[in-house]
Amino acid sequence: MPTGTQRLAQARALESLVREIAREVILPRYLKSARNRKADGSLFTEADIESQRRFTEALPLLAPGPVLGEEMSAAEQAHLWSAGRRGLWCIDPIDGTTNFANGIPFFAVSIAYLVEHEPRFGVVYNPVTDESFYAAKGAGAFLNGVALPLRAAAPGLHDAVAGIDFKRISHHLGDELAVRPPYFSQRNFGSSALEWCFVAAGRLDVYVHGGQMLWDYAAGRLILAEAGGEAAALDGGSLTAGPAVKRGIIAAANPTLFAEWRKWVAAHS
Repeated sequence: MPTGTQRLAQARALESLVREIAREVILPRYLKSARNRKADGSLFTEADIESQRRFTEALPLLAPGPVLGEEMSAAEQAHLWSAGRRGLWCIDPIDGTTNFANGIPFFAVSIAYLVEHEPRFGVVYNPVTDESFYAAKGAGAFLNGVALPLRAAAPGLHDAVAGIDFKRISHHLGDELAVRPPYFSQRNFGSSALEWCFVAAGRLDVYVHGGQMLWDYAAGRLILAEAGGEAAALDGGSLTAGPAVKRGIIAAANPTLFAEWRKWVAAHS
């Protein structure tokens, strides 16, 4: 079984690959790719498809296992999830497709390597800002080589900056947050993967989102955990339930804030 140091070396090798494919495939299509809509209503662009193809070819050379991507059919995803228990790549070639297609510089490549369906190392990379968040289990989390978090979290919920996706949480919880917010201020950026990393970095203190898929959080939750943060499914279920399960999530930059935030959300849901 690889050590934390070995997993960190794998994360750095993955980071180099992600930067290369983002430079060659994604950035040249930025501001030039039209939105297309899949059967389930979600969006994709030519850049999503081509970058997923490149990653599917390259990733098994870094570590053995099939590649499960967002731009696949549900049946294909389910098959790969079952077949990849000993090693599985989980990728979102562009998280924040609407931002990407509209020229908003807030999107990311998100890739995690899972063993027994748990993330072992991962990378979230914004090619416009050249910010690379990466982590390896037992070896820490980093932004461009600097250990996370970058700053101390708020001392309490009343001082916190929160990441809130209002459109996916319940109307009641959304109303409570809008009318009686327990935090100092709120933000929503349109890329789940980067929002996880912003909590890990200390840019956000707490976070709640009503519906994420495996590829939205597989890398981000490892990065947050290795930075000392805490997260859970909103309904108390598993975050490793498979690619077909959409999960609400709640997270915070440290366990103390998480306990306060989770208690408030539970009382107002």
